[in-house]
Amino acid sequence: MNEFLYLAATVVLAMVALGLFRILYGAGEADRLMSAQLIGSGGVAVLLLLSVTMASSAIVDVALLLALLAAFASVAFVSTAEELRASVSESEAGDDPDS
Repeated sequence: MNEFLYLAATVVLAMVALGLFRILYGAGEADRLMSAQLIGSGGVAVLLLLSVTMASSAIVDVALLLALLAAFASVAFVSTAEELRASVSESEAGDDPDS
């Protein structure tokens, strides 16, 4: 059973690696946000699989902390993107010669 769980953790890590690639070469902000969420949830999944195979409850605590940090990271990403959009729209409105 442990071999299967290690294999599942390896597959999840491969998907996280693809998510890292998508963050670097993502087409837009939404792609990057979804990839960051994939990394967070994939990391939690790997940690939980490893906690079962190693019978360690401390790894579960680390997985919960990673889940919390991933949620905060997505909120920070969205709020930063909104601030950037607002500053760009204000600068475009100031450059309008008709006003």
